Amino acid sequence: MKLTKNLSTFVFSVTTALVSTAVITNTYNAAAQAVELVNNGSFEIDPLVDPNNPNTTNPNITGWNKSGDLIDTSAIKISNFPQSGNQGLSIGSFVNPAYISQNLATTIGSNYNLSFFLGTDEDSSQVDNIFQAFVDGNKVFDQINTINVAGSPFTQYDLSFLATKSSTELKLGGRASYGFLYLDNVSVEPLPVPEPSTIGGIAVTAGLLGIWMKKMKAISLKE
Repeated sequence: MKLTKNLSTFVFSVTTALVSTAVITNTYNAAAQAVELVNNGSFEIDPLVDPNNPNTTNPNITGWNKSGDLIDTSAIKISNFPQSGNQGLSIGSFVNPAYISQNLATTIGSNYNLSFFLGTDEDSSQVDNIFQAFVDGNKVFDQINTINVAGSPFTQYDLSFLATKSSTELKLGGRASYGFLYLDNVSVEPLPVPEPSTIGGIAVTAGLLGIWMKKMKAISLKE
């Protein structure tokens, strides 16, 4: 009877500690995932420009700076071919890559997730494109010959990086010789990490397990 009582008490204590730890972890994860660092990553802020008219003036894209091959006015502009919403970004440079970039407020030593959707109207019959992603000048993504797949032209990509500065430059871009690249829903969010209270909850659980094992050993020796 005494052994059963001790075991019940231990199970209740460990369960309570684990539940508390899970609640703390889930609360922290939800808070971390809610922090979006990219400004206008869905490209919905600016007026739509007709992607079929190469003579249309290429406007600024709110939150982003443009660089690279911008001689062709259709190189980078808002398009009506989004992954979601009403608008996305089209990249029509066909010789050298054209890029968009912005600086993100980051915490040194923290890990972040970069996510974006990439598509194209080039297909397997005629394809020659490149898309790249840079974080503080370091190339973290280099996709060659993305192909338009019927029914699912966009593909989601997820990358992680470690911030080494309080201001981190994100640069994305490329070229497509026989059509356009399409970019949408660019996102950078901090990856969740355990808080000290979470680690404490795990330590409490481990401590309770150690105490229980010692008590069970003592009871066994007496018997």
